[in-house]
Amino acid sequence: MTEPAPRVVELSSPFARFAGRLLVGLGHEVVLVEPPEGDETRREQGGDAFVHWHAGKRSVTIDPATPDGTAQLRRLLRGADILLDGTEHGTEHGAEAAAEGLDHLVHVRVTPFGLVGPRSDWQGTDLVVAALGGMLAQVGDPDGPPLRLPENQAEQLAGVNAAIAALLGLCARRRGPGQLIDVSAQACVAAALEAGTLAYLHEDRVPLRPGSVHPLVPHGLFRAADGHLGGGLGGSPRMWDALLDWLREENADADLAEPRWQDPVERKKHQDHVFKVVQDFAGTRPKAEFARQAQARKLPWAAVDLPHELPDNPQLAARDFFTRVTTPEEERTDLGFPFAFPEGRRRTELVVPGPGDDQGLLDDPSHASHEARTAPAADEPVRPALDGVRVLDLTWVLAGPYCTKILADHGAEVIKVESAGRPDPTRFAPFMHLSRGPHTDPNTNGYFNEVNRNKRSIALDTRTEEGIAVLRDLIAHCDVLVENFSSTVMTKLGLGHEALRAINPGIVYVSMSGMGHTGPRNGWVSYADTVSASSGLTGLTGWGPDDVVGVIYGHGDIVAGLQAALATIAALEHRAETGRGQHIDLSQLEAITAHMGTSLLRGTAASPAGNTHPTWSPQGVYRSLGADRWLAVSVRDDTEWAALCEVIGRPELATDERTRTAEARRREPALVDGALGTWVRGMSADAAAELLQARGIPAGAVQDGRELVEHDPQLRARGFYVHKEHPVAGAFLHEGVPITLTRTPGGIREPAPVLGADTDAVLRDVAGLTPERIQHLRADGVLR
Repeated sequence: MTEPAPRVVELSSPFARFAGRLLVGLGHEVVLVEPPEGDETRREQGGDAFVHWHAGKRSVTIDPATPDGTAQLRRLLRGADILLDGTEHGTEHGAEAAAEGLDHLVHVRVTPFGLVGPRSDWQGTDLVVAALGGMLAQVGDPDGPPLRLPENQAEQLAGVNAAIAALLGLCARRRGPGQLIDVSAQACVAAALEAGTLAYLHEDRVPLRPGSVHPLVPHGLFRAADGHLGGGLGGSPRMWDALLDWLREENADADLAEPRWQDPVERKKHQDHVFKVVQDFAGTRPKAEFARQAQARKLPWAAVDLPHELPDNPQLAARDFFTRVTTPEEERTDLGFPFAFPEGRRRTELVVPGPGDDQGLLDDPSHASHEARTAPAADEPVRPALDGVRVLDLTWVLAGPYCTKILADHGAEVIKVESAGRPDPTRFAPFMHLSRGPHTDPNTNGYFNEVNRNKRSIALDTRTEEGIAVLRDLIAHCDVLVENFSSTVMTKLGLGHEALRAINPGIVYVSMSGMGHTGPRNGWVSYADTVSASSGLTGLTGWGPDDVVGVIYGHGDIVAGLQAALATIAALEHRAETGRGQHIDLSQLEAITAHMGTSLLRGTAASPAGNTHPTWSPQGVYRSLGADRWLAVSVRDDTEWAALCEVIGRPELATDERTRTAEARRREPALVDGALGTWVRGMSADAAAELLQARGIPAGAVQDGRELVEHDPQLRARGFYVHKEHPVAGAFLHEGVPITLTRTPGGIREPAPVLGADTDAVLRDVAGLTPERIQHLRADGVLR
């Protein structure tokens, strides 16, 4: 008999609500605790915010600030497994009192800056956390202001990390009691910047904001006849040749047929010219037609769609991605969940609760809470949550390795399979190499070494029959297999899901193809930028409908990696309950589309809005003292506006009818932004932020990689950047773990492995091969 679904009690906030939504998608019973007047999202965007974030949850109304409310919350928590707690730092006393002594409880605290550190009590909004976490410094034109990613991506990064934290807590509770878990939204953002900070750590370089062109990969945003396209030159000689053939067929190749353009270094050096030729070609064609023709040639291009166009995407429709949401008034279509779970089932129907619809839960003792486990003995070594889990890592580039990095950081033994026949570009490609050392050494690439720390490496040529035989031996002794190949690769290797089950019936198999293994576009070639284009994220990143900038760095890859890690841990918990493994067919398109918030519910009203907020005013990024220095500010209500007016020396604006209310301020952007901008321009961003934060106003400097590493006092106090010595690349700082489990912490134990360093040990100790067999494989060139 299986145990009941875990019960989650959610004290919601903008940084916690996505975690609750994700746990609903995993089948958990999520109980939303609302104040007597109802959750504030019931009043946001005409109620759309509540529909999106809280459909599928149950609702009770409690005032935890009162003694009766604290007692009610405690009764609810006695029967719960997880407390998802988004209460502000310093205002959580009711929740703390209610949870005190409940040792079975996994208490996940999600705050803008974490529970410890000098800025733990700072106010944070999505914009301010994105600024202080480094995200804003990576988006926008180099000669313009930093630009916010749409749909609250900083909040959503915190949310998916909090969901991962909750499941890690459940895993750890199988060996001991519950625990407090501290999730810092700022650290979640700082851990999700692709090469943003790595360029500084490994090359002493701070990249400029890239505009619409990727800083490493030859991809970017292009105009089409009716909109925009995401794509570029691809990442292999085959893709360049196929693109050139297409241009030749259309007599649009200009001078690109000249032999010098066969050199990728030459193409990178003169990328502006190459892109102009491609732009002249793409600009004459409709976006959807161009994308289809490109994909027919296996070229990574996609139309930039807006959220209201998503239901017309045949891939999302065929895979039943969307969710039907029932409100008291009507049935609506909303975005779905990032992956189907469990065992291929997907929640596609949700009901929006009314305030207090489930008040009876406060007196319902029927939910079987888990008794507190015995705490480990004092002399027993602390083991991270995933200790004892073995993962076979067939991933490459960013999305897949980011997933397995998270698993390794929390204790899983991750065995990375590498091959000279299928070299990982983050080890070998010159255009992705980040290091101070020789650019020919695959072991010195800081990009690879960041996302592959804590792992083991074996060299195995899986293009050979003997290599596949060895891979099968490894699969038999692993708990999890993760790969991010295109949809047909594993089947062609004879290792589709049914074959994997025959080898290891309990295997958790996580595939991470761009589009998923089913559907009419399952064969489409995708990169992070093309997936972001198809999801609506790129189309909403800009200053207005006619000024789209796009998201150029690998945000989509990182989101896919986070969601795949969540799926893996959920599948391991499911296996612990049922004894069954499963195939998680994760589509990177679905993963990032699930991060598009209320955009589909808003329909055609969703369009690029720069750094503004739909109701708060002012919210924006203002130039401060210094070269390319900026301050992010959010004013959430009129009380904060009055305090800001005092700080900037313009108290009269607090009572001026033109600026007294947020609605009025939105009609006077020149006056409001002018007053704030004039004050900020003569101050350092840090000093201005401190003055505003002292009055409770969310504000923070826009920080780049150098400032995050060298100057941020909060990340330093939390020990976020971790020093480790690599055997070839030398000593350098690593980006840390944004989730702090207080009883079973993860961490960076070892630097990334040298290529093939663990081959013999893994084949001997895991696969059970004899020394003679290993020697034979090496002589035959299988281990290279």
